Amino acid sequence: MIETVKAKAKELLESGNIQGFLGLIEKNGHIAPHLFTDPVELQALNLGDREKAGDARYPLTKYLIQIAKAHPEHIFGILVRGCDERSLKTLYNWNQLDPNQVVPLGFACPEELAEACECLQPYPDACEAGEKVSGRSFEGVAKLDAMERGERFDYWNEQFSKCIKCYGCRDVCPVCFCNECSLASDDLIQTKTFPPETPLFHLVRAVHMAGRCVDCGLCEQACPVGIPLRTLYKKIYAIMDSEFDYQMGYSEEKSPLNLL
Repeated sequence: MIETVKAKAKELLESGNIQGFLGLIEKNGHIAPHLFTDPVELQALNLGDREKAGDARYPLTKYLIQIAKAHPEHIFGILVRGCDERSLKTLYNWNQLDPNQVVPLGFACPEELAEACECLQPYPDACEAGEKVSGRSFEGVAKLDAMERGERFDYWNEQFSKCIKCYGCRDVCPVCFCNECSLASDDLIQTKTFPPETPLFHLVRAVHMAGRCVDCGLCEQACPVGIPLRTLYKKIYAIMDSEFDYQMGYSEEKSPLNLL
């Protein structure tokens, strides 16, 4: 599967259709983001565990924002899974990236990863490699919805009380791009207190994710204390769908909450 992606990226670089390809590379035994500019270097392109393609996960589209700003005249290719492509579409709609300056090359996630992520579409439209598998429903949200309101309130308070305010959820999020972060503003949330105010910290972030979150799950993966953030944002996703008929990363039009 990886050879197909390598060949396509190499073709784009050699033809000059892109000036760089943002993907993953293995160095010193670790997988990390890397901007490939030399076609020869693409031999080191890596998708992570070859038996579970896509398990090495980084917010590549977030890195692309900074690269594109530094080189606005260039066109860049980027390695994408289904959720990465959804974040690209969302960033286009929020005027953070120009779709004419981005060439996505995608691969499908394997069935076990789609199952673990409860992913609605575990493959990108721009799918160069891998076998497309069917999407999954949000079972985690359904289980919480089945709780009594008081039980659900206690559940989330308990989860939020574990927070150590490391900002990992914010920093890893591919669609968190504000120039000034409300979570770092003393006017809203005191930044020098520990533990953070519960549940204000996470509720403020949840509001900001409405109309943006593409269900990549990186926030939950980065959380050192295991807060089920993905379930929280899946619920927000479901509300946006039911109340506004808007699906982040799928709907072509702007989010109804996007005033930019």
